Amino acid sequence: MPPTNSTYKIASIPGDGIGPEVISAAITVLQSLAATLGTFSLQFHHLPWSSEHYKAQGRYIPDGGLEELRKYDAILFGSVGDPDVPDHISLTGLRLTIIRHLHHYANLRPTRLLRGCTSPLAALSGNPSLLDWVIVRENSEGEYTGQGGRTHVGTPWEVATEVAIFTRHGVERIMRFAFETARERGRKKGKPGKLCVVTKSNAQIHGLVLWDEIAAVVSKDFPDVKWEKMLVDAMTVRMTLHPDTLDTIVATNLHADILSDLAAALAGSIGIAPTSNLDPTRGNPSMFEPIHGSAFEIVGKGVANPIAAIWTAAEMLRWLGEEDAADALMESVENVIEEGCRTADLGGNAKTEDITSEVCREIERAPGQE
Repeated sequence: MPPTNSTYKIASIPGDGIGPEVISAAITVLQSLAATLGTFSLQFHHLPWSSEHYKAQGRYIPDGGLEELRKYDAILFGSVGDPDVPDHISLTGLRLTIIRHLHHYANLRPTRLLRGCTSPLAALSGNPSLLDWVIVRENSEGEYTGQGGRTHVGTPWEVATEVAIFTRHGVERIMRFAFETARERGRKKGKPGKLCVVTKSNAQIHGLVLWDEIAAVVSKDFPDVKWEKMLVDAMTVRMTLHPDTLDTIVATNLHADILSDLAAALAGSIGIAPTSNLDPTRGNPSMFEPIHGSAFEIVGKGVANPIAAIWTAAEMLRWLGEEDAADALMESVENVIEEGCRTADLGGNAKTEDITSEVCREIERAPGQE
C-alpha cells in the first residue's frame, strides 16, 4: 500500500432528522476508501450542532463555533430541520449562518443519471448521457438575504415584504464562476463550454435586469463558452423535454434552489442529489451536503438513501484535489446501484446499511485492490 500523501481535517455536522444516519454512512464509506487507496487520510471531528442543541441551549452554534470551523479543510453537513422548530429559525440559525460567515457564495449541484437509476423521462431510457448538468446557484444574496419585514401584525391590513438583493459584486463573481465551470466542463469533453443563464427579467425588472446585463459583460471574457439566456419558467420545460441541450446552468438563489430539486427528480430521486457550498477563493473551508433535508417521516427506520451523502462526499474529495478517489467512489456507487441494491426511493427495498456495506465491498474489490 502506498504511503499516505495528505491528511484532511473534516468537520462533521450531522444535524437533524436522517442527517446523522446518512452522514454516518458517508463517513464509513470514506474511511473504507481512504484505507483501501492509501493515498490520503481523513480526520473527522463531530460537532453536535442541531435542533436538539438549539432546544437545549437556545442556539444552534456555540460561541466561537464559526471561528472553529476555519480550522478544518472541509465541512460535511447532514441536514437541519425539526418539527418543533419553525423552518425559518432552523435554516437561518445553522446552515445559512455557516454559509454567510464562511463566504460560500457559490453553490454547485451536479445532476446526471447514475447507472442503475431510472428517470421518469422516457427519452433517457437506454441513453443516460442525455442528462448531465451542473447547476450553479448564487448562494449569498438574491431572494434569501432575509431583508424585509412585517408591520401591523395580526391586523387585516398586515403587510409583509421580502426584499431580494442583487449587487454588482455578487452577481459578477457568480457569473465568472459559472463561466469558468462551463469552460472546464467543455474542455473535459473536448468541446466549447456551454452555459445557460436563467432569469426572470421580464417581470423582475430591476435585480434581474442587472443580472442579465452583467452576464453579457462577463461573457466577453469567455469567448470559448457558448452562452444563452432563458426565463426560469421556460427552463423547467426545457429540462423536462430537451435535457440533452443543457450542460451548465446558472441561476439566482431561489430559482436554482427550485430547479435543482426538479433536476434531482428527473435523475431518479432527490435521495441521490449532492450539493457543494463553495468559497471559490479557498480562503475558508467549503461545506458539502445532500440536498434532501431532514425527512423526519423516515427517521430511525434505517431506510434513508445514503447515496446523496456519499456522492456529496465524493464532491468533497474532488474539491480537496482527490480527483481519482472521487471517481473511484462514484464508480463503486454506480456499480452497486446497477447490481440492484437500491433503497425504496429508487424502486428497491435495501436499507441504509445495505447500501453502505455494498459500496464498501465494491471499493475493496475494485480493480487493483484485490
